[in-house]
Amino acid sequence: MKMDLGTRLALLGGILVLALFSTVSGNFLFPVQHKFKFKGRGRPLRTLKDHDMRRHNIIPNGTGLYFAKLRIGSPPKDYHVQVDTGSDILWVNWIGCQKCPTKSDLGIDPTLYDPRSSSTSKLVTCDQEFCTSMYNGPPPGCRPELLCPYNVVYADNGTTTGYFVKDTIHFDTLIGNQQTQSENGSVIFGCGVKQSADLGETSVGLDGIIGFGKANSSMISQLAVAGKVKKTFAHCLDNVNGGGIFAMGEVVQPQVNTTPMVPNQARYNVIMKAIEVGGDVLELPKDIFDTEDPIGAIIDSGTTLAYLPDTDYDLLVTEVLAQQPGLVEDGFPVITLHFDKSLILTVYPHDYLFQMWDHVWCIGWQNSGIISKDGKVTLLGDMVLANKLVVYDAENQVIGWREYNCSSSIKLKDESGAVYTVRHRNLFG
Repeated sequence: MKMDLGTRLALLGGILVLALFSTVSGNFLFPVQHKFKFKGRGRPLRTLKDHDMRRHNIIPNGTGLYFAKLRIGSPPKDYHVQVDTGSDILWVNWIGCQKCPTKSDLGIDPTLYDPRSSSTSKLVTCDQEFCTSMYNGPPPGCRPELLCPYNVVYADNGTTTGYFVKDTIHFDTLIGNQQTQSENGSVIFGCGVKQSADLGETSVGLDGIIGFGKANSSMISQLAVAGKVKKTFAHCLDNVNGGGIFAMGEVVQPQVNTTPMVPNQARYNVIMKAIEVGGDVLELPKDIFDTEDPIGAIIDSGTTLAYLPDTDYDLLVTEVLAQQPGLVEDGFPVITLHFDKSLILTVYPHDYLFQMWDHVWCIGWQNSGIISKDGKVTLLGDMVLANKLVVYDAENQVIGWREYNCSSSIKLKDESGAVYTVRHRNLFG
């Protein structure tokens, strides 16, 4: 099947629902939407590459590809935040924020957070346990009455700066197949005082970022400590028929094979063993994957494309071009990535080919030198993860996936053993 990138991403922009699976009350839900929607051919591949370069040339990690709606405070207000598996805090823009978005082309009205308007908000001071854990001790100049600060610095000099607060997050809770009720939990998150670059005044501005990283500061980690959820979530992103699912909880149907996470890594890393192009295994240097201290391949749905180290990239592109006889999708080879514990990831031509104009196609595989200084990063993003159910299980330190119809449903199980069906839902109604 042939289609231009505008069609692909418009379909990928199908609506998702995020179900947070509770070990106490049930399943928390909130809808998720793809950030980019392209119309016509244009040059969207450049846009996707620019997004990834901004995302990964940062300290620590940056913006996500999808955005979700959260309800925060008492009474609750709606906030639209970017979903990011590569960062570790939730933050939203403060009412007195400098250079924060006041309008957006994403079909949303930006909302600024005012702690004074929420009866459940509490300021987090620098001597509290959350703050000292973040900084491995009290921040410099800390006094009991001072607030706990946060600061994320981007390589393009974009920043988000603010302080931490604690407030109530509200979710819709699954109590049966497609039946919900309201649930909530207290979470510490950032209150953004000053933003710049893409986090500030921009046409695609949002209210903040929700990080699903592994650190104790992430929302999922805080809710897990409170006994609200388990530290496991899954996504199934459909770029063919539209729609999809982003769910937090134990997936029991369909079954998914897994591979171990690389220990002592801040992100979701797994060991990649080999690359196969059209049935031929690439002859890569022996030390590419087999090192005494492996970093592995980063699995990240917030990245748009897929990035390989210099040697891997050169060999893969050479083999792809050698195997195609001049026909577009019908002639390009299937690429298979092999991981520890015999898990494979199959990438089809319609996944990695991007049409720029009539008769002009580009390969979506990229050299990681454009997003890292040493060019040795293996980063697998939405390009190879779409149309697959991907499970991140931090409880058991494994990640898994399987090809799946993301417009269908999955089943989740709670601590009582009850199993519920989860489907996608439209963010805007």
